[in-house]
Amino acid sequence: MIRTGGRIRVLIVDDSVVIRRLVSDVLAADPSVEVVGTANNGRMALDRVAELKPDAVTMDVEMPVMDGIQAVRALRRTNPRLPIVMFSTLTERGGAATLDALAAGASDYVTKPSNVGSITESQQSIRDQLIPKLKALAGARRVIGAPVPLPPPAPPKVPRKARSQPFSVLAIGCSTGGPDALARVLPLLPADLGVPVVVVQHMPPLFTRLLAQRLDGSCALSVSEAQAGDTVTAGRVLIAPGGQHLEVHRSGVSVVARLTDAPPENFCRPAVDVLFRSVARVYGERALGVVLTGMGRDGEKSSREIRDGGGEVFAQDEASSVVWGMPGAVAQAGQADRIVPLDRMASEIIAALSASAGRAVTRSPVRPSLTLGGTR
Repeated sequence: MIRTGGRIRVLIVDDSVVIRRLVSDVLAADPSVEVVGTANNGRMALDRVAELKPDAVTMDVEMPVMDGIQAVRALRRTNPRLPIVMFSTLTERGGAATLDALAAGASDYVTKPSNVGSITESQQSIRDQLIPKLKALAGARRVIGAPVPLPPPAPPKVPRKARSQPFSVLAIGCSTGGPDALARVLPLLPADLGVPVVVVQHMPPLFTRLLAQRLDGSCALSVSEAQAGDTVTAGRVLIAPGGQHLEVHRSGVSVVARLTDAPPENFCRPAVDVLFRSVARVYGERALGVVLTGMGRDGEKSSREIRDGGGEVFAQDEASSVVWGMPGAVAQAGQADRIVPLDRMASEIIAALSASAGRAVTRSPVRPSLTLGGTR
């Protein structure tokens, strides 16, 4: 539902009175957000959404009567574009449930505060995580005040010269909506893709390992969470572990993965800029970067470095992005060689790799794939 003016109207769904009050107090303190109601289980949430028509919903996972995953599935049948942000715990069970919720159609998630010393710290944790996501997700679907049209994406700033060497790596960066985007792109890449794939998805520790395991089950390529010293080689997809930056560097005749605890960049660790910079340094014109859906601007600066080195960058288009922050920043900066809908991204990647190598890359027979999230 598109509204003009006013605050972002949020429904809070959680069976814990403490969490409902904690989230309500945090959101009520922000002048751009209004808490329009609460619900203590998924069944009640369905009724409250129909009654209140909120702009966004925060949803607990484990609740009586109807849990959060069941509620998300039901809401997606009647409200396919409603932003739903899950509340998750940083545990194996919580991580698995979060991926299940994203597969059911949730837009994004935040982690519940744990082992914090005070109510103030808990509130700050929720404030830092939740409010930016609500604004980004709801803002993509609302008109606040007079609409201001965005300028069209700038044309690429560096003219493309004839490629002298084929692409030798595919680097992908994504954030909000990224798990679903990866689940729609990676399973379409064939086993004979011919280049390694390295990925940064903004996620906390544990979640990235679970994501890699799930994707591995639906891909012809081998997918795993990167470990220090892993060889970056064709046939493998390495996903940066949550809480650590992933870089590639040359070791003799091989390229290997390096993990670092360097400070966050763009408020993120892992960060796309860290990976893309290293890819530009090691591969030069042989680098192909892809920036998928996500909030923020991570990947913009390093996309420039890939293109300055002679490589190319593709960005997901606005219509198919959950949030057109990261790919939009790349496009608006004139650093996108192509702006591609999500459902065409895999074929565009395969075509580019085939053309640069002067050979045909077969299309992968798609195994039953895991769809993770997405509300566009």
